[in-house]
Formats: sequence, structure tokens, C-alpha cells
Amino acid sequence: MAVLIITNENHKIEIEDSKIPVLIDVYAPWCGPCQHMTPILDELEKEIGDKYKICKINVDESRELAIKYGISSIPAFIFIKNNQIVAKEVGYISKEDLKEKLEKYFG
Repeated sequence: MAVLIITNENHKIEIEDSKIPVLIDVYAPWCGPCQHMTPILDELEKEIGDKYKICKINVDESRELAIKYGISSIPAFIFIKNNQIVAKEVGYISKEDLKEKLEKYFG
């Protein structure tokens, strides 16, 4: 599976109705730190994509979702379990730190 792009149309099914914890990367294509996160998220998806759902929201294309989640800086990461936000992180995160945060927040 690949990192899933979340839009207004698939948000309910992929996020709200998800049976497994979800990590959302809120990004923009013009954001340098966001671009550096892409290969990290792709690697994580390959390694642990069966345990967690890894998704992306483009702030330019899904502004309503960015507003819904209260995003004011990117890259931003939203950790959701059972349709509840358990944590938010902002800024570049190394792969190792992101793995630690997934374990911490989703246990």
C-alpha cells in the first residue's frame, strides 16, 4: 500500500471510520521540510503500514480539513486513534523520532 492522500471526499471513510490508528501528514508541495518528509513516510508505510494508516493532506487542495484540524504551520502531524486526536506535532521529524512517537501515542 502507498501513503494515502486524504480529501474531503474520502476523509470520513479513511480517517473517521478507520479501525487502526492514523498518522496524518499535513503538507504543501511548495514546503521544503514537507518534501523532506515524503521519503520518510514512504519508508514507514512499507515497514509498519499494516499496523498504522499513514495519510497526507495537502493544505492547498483540502483547506477545509486543515482548518478542521487547526493547522497553522506545516509540516504538521496528527495522530488519531478511534477517531480522536491523541497528539499533534509540527516541523520536520526524523524517521526514528516518528517511529518513537507512533509507539508513544498509539502504544
